[in-house]
Amino acid sequence: MGIPSFVLASASPARRRLLQTVGIKSIVRASDFDESQIQISEPAQLVTTLAQCKAETVAPQFESALIMGCDSVLSLNGEIHGKPVDTAEAIARWQIMQGNFGDLYTGHALIDLTQNRTIVKSQVTRVYFAQMSDKAINAYVATGEPLKCAGAFALEGFGSLFVEKIEGCHSNVIGLSLPLLRRMLAELEYDVTDFWQ
Repeated sequence: MGIPSFVLASASPARRRLLQTVGIKSIVRASDFDESQIQISEPAQLVTTLAQCKAETVAPQFESALIMGCDSVLSLNGEIHGKPVDTAEAIARWQIMQGNFGDLYTGHALIDLTQNRTIVKSQVTRVYFAQMSDKAINAYVATGEPLKCAGAFALEGFGSLFVEKIEGCHSNVIGLSLPLLRRMLAELEYDVTDFWQ
């Protein structure tokens, strides 16, 4: 069995950088899937459904490839949060998040066009946020970083200053669980090292 091209069905620079960090060269094809058509209140089910829809939207562009779709949300006090729509929402969110914890869910979908197989899984990581002053919240939101991220923070950026600890997979919080990816590839009978470039 030949090694197919690895396609990332996501515009997320953080996900692409994670793959690059572990030697996986990916073809980036951002999915134009309309997420608003999916209304699911259970976070793991929501992210896996969205990840699969994103991968399926991109798959017809390729004849033989491995397509990876991902989606992340933060579950906080029983409510699901994606990217904040504006600075006011980001500030309000951080006022709830600071001194609290949330569960970051990322859905992962792998479509192997060469084997006509699809694997869909989710990963959850608990994130504990620091106590923050209004000044710190406003300054962080003013960087613009929270507006680009599910959960209104980036663990690989300024946001790392305000995360006290995490329980679970670190890379999952950035948008793609590398250990889960390795296991999913193994389930499709690939070795992750097959994709090193």
